[in-house]
Amino acid sequence: MWRTTEMAAVDERGMARFFEGFQPPDGVRAELLRGEIVMTAGPDLVHNLIVENVQDQIPRKRWARLQTQDVDIVDEASETVPDLVVLDREAHTGSGRLLPSQLITLVVEVASRTSVDRDYVVKRSVYAAGRVPAYLIIDPVSAQCVLLTIPVGAGDEADYRAQRVSKFGEPLPLELLGVELDTSEFGTFEGVRARRHP
Repeated sequence: MWRTTEMAAVDERGMARFFEGFQPPDGVRAELLRGEIVMTAGPDLVHNLIVENVQDQIPRKRWARLQTQDVDIVDEASETVPDLVVLDREAHTGSGRLLPSQLITLVVEVASRTSVDRDYVVKRSVYAAGRVPAYLIIDPVSAQCVLLTIPVGAGDEADYRAQRVSKFGEPLPLELLGVELDTSEFGTFEGVRARRHP
């Protein structure tokens, strides 16, 4: 059992080494976000249907569309597991558990009741630091999409320079993919109070 003082003594790189051999319980997804292990329960039906809908709208011949792919955020003690990763079919490196973030064109996170703050704040900075060109947050709590592009900065100061917010039902141009995303069939979570983001 780890004590708080022992945890404090482990730097982010040490935590990254520990995370390599970490096995979460069945049905739990684990991510490393700037040296902190974050575990979440499996997604619900609304979440999964949105991910499937987005994946189906991205042309398979041109783009690899990978669900729950482990991503290595370059120069960060972070390993994320986005809901959907999109990259050029010619870009991937072959095999291995971790996909380097610099190969990715778009990451998609569908916010859940418990991940909203992480998706809008921590992962926004982490993906920008990893130089992911576009980050799409689909939020069934607020019934909106937030497309972030043009990553700038490094480390905790990294962010996206451009942001486009659209409500469910409005078409969302994904210019990097040459796709206009139809959001009209995206579901929402019932009885969950929306938080202020972005």
